[in-house]
Amino acid sequence: MTETSVPPALARLFPFLAWRGHVDRTTLRADAIAGAIGAMVVLPQGVAYASLAGLPPQFGLYCAIVPAIVAALWGSSWHLVSGPTNALSLVVLATVAPLALPGSPDYIGLVLTLTLLVGVIQLGMGLARLGALVNFISHTVIVGFTAGAAILIVAAQLPRFFGVAAAGNAHFFTMLHGFARGLSGFDAAVTATGVVTLAAALVSRRLVPQLPYMMVAMVAGSVFAYVLTRLGLGAPPTVGALPSGIPEVSLPSFDPETWATLAPAALALTVLGLTEAVSIARAIAQKSRQRIDGNQEFIGQGLSNIAGAFFSAYPSSGSFNRSGVNYEAGARTPLAAVAAALFLVAILFAVAPLAAYLPHAVMAALLFVVAWGLIDFEEMRRIARTSRGDLVVLVVTFVATLTIALEVAIFVGMLASLFFYLNRTTHPSLTPVVPDASTAQRRFVPDPDPAHRCPQLDILRIDGSLFFGAVEHVRDEIEAARRARPTATHLLLVGSGVNFIDVAGCECLAQAARYVRETGATLHLCNLKPAVHAALERGGFLEEIGAANVHPTKGDAIATLYPTFDVATCRDCVARIFTECQVTLPDGQPRAANTVAG
Repeated sequence: MTETSVPPALARLFPFLAWRGHVDRTTLRADAIAGAIGAMVVLPQGVAYASLAGLPPQFGLYCAIVPAIVAALWGSSWHLVSGPTNALSLVVLATVAPLALPGSPDYIGLVLTLTLLVGVIQLGMGLARLGALVNFISHTVIVGFTAGAAILIVAAQLPRFFGVAAAGNAHFFTMLHGFARGLSGFDAAVTATGVVTLAAALVSRRLVPQLPYMMVAMVAGSVFAYVLTRLGLGAPPTVGALPSGIPEVSLPSFDPETWATLAPAALALTVLGLTEAVSIARAIAQKSRQRIDGNQEFIGQGLSNIAGAFFSAYPSSGSFNRSGVNYEAGARTPLAAVAAALFLVAILFAVAPLAAYLPHAVMAALLFVVAWGLIDFEEMRRIARTSRGDLVVLVVTFVATLTIALEVAIFVGMLASLFFYLNRTTHPSLTPVVPDASTAQRRFVPDPDPAHRCPQLDILRIDGSLFFGAVEHVRDEIEAARRARPTATHLLLVGSGVNFIDVAGCECLAQAARYVRETGATLHLCNLKPAVHAALERGGFLEEIGAANVHPTKGDAIATLYPTFDVATCRDCVARIFTECQVTLPDGQPRAANTVAG
């Protein structure tokens, strides 16, 4: 069956049927190789992320099995690999730890319920075709949130790295205070194990990048801790043996009160998880030249989390690291993600007993490396150089992540981003412009110097939409322009930058025309977009402005206005910014040969 032979209704219900025609012996081999590599990559990550989420290590691995398979088969991306992620793991700990002791049966039950709730919300949003909503979460918010999450990861793992007893808490300053109070009793053997693991990770990533550095560091740290124990120099606490590689069947709670309690956390995880998944899928799709369906990704992520809730998984999403590895390893279809999950099951049967030798300090050191990678310093510098408003959003999101509830912090960042966006859109610029004599088209260019402008004509270019939120600013700018140059007898507004206008915007232009007339001048418009011109015409606003005062182009506007200028003023003017100024006076008489050209 080819991709085009699948009925649309069947393809929507079972999207994997749309690409099964692309599967052949060659793609199966490529997907199997990519899957084997992916399974090796997720093994240490899953254990580390589960530890970060306050869960037994097997939950991170289970998160990369059933949810990964469902997301691959029901999503739209051919290369996106779902499973545990650092950001979601931290949010799970931050939101559920205040309700139950991390790692306890009650805690696990709440996390499973949270997974189900997240899946239901994501599926509902996908079925409602709300995939475009992730576009409203700015890149700056994600950069600030992940940087703050990285700092929280470090703070949460400090006690394990130094062997310090500290109460579980997801608030930054509380974690630091608890760690500082217990620092005097740090365990040298635990700390040494963490340092060796950290060093092995950094050296391996630098000198042998083709090997999975997390796996190398995990083995190095575990062997070091084992040697310390055998020599009687200390006994770093370990994770303990893992259960079998088959995910255990689980049952989340369906209690309405529990759902209501977890709803805010579920909404935050939904927003963060969908943003991660869709943005990663689109980033890889740019390389693979594939088109991503945001709504289908919502559905795939929703179904994966719903399934995960019944197979001992916590909330999952797309992983940038594993998806990138999957693509670079030569994956051809979503079967690569399926193969990775199946290979992981097989590997777990062999390595599960070895987890008894895996120290907590090793996990802490690996998460330090993960946290460092989350902080995108180069992107932060670019944001700081590019936009002051985006920099403020970045800082606000970062600080909110450290100081308030994590499920609220991302919404604070979104509100800050929305505030600056609205501030920009409600303040369209009205820029003084003059013709550029250096170009054949004599394009209008900004020039705030009044000496370079025509004394009888003010020209302002509007850049931005004219809607109800912007009319007050536009009105103020027009009035300020008239006060600054009251002797100008004409005001020309260039509307090439106005893409949208509503009734309030139309009324604003009509009121501006009346106001300019009251000041002894005339308002003119030019270069209006067809939709803007049509809106003014349908509402009868062209009659109030004056149909003769609305010109198709700037050239038509100047050609109409120049003959009405005062001859004496033009004779004394040295600006000479219009082509007509160089040849004749407004009354049609040629300029004197000895007149100085501007």
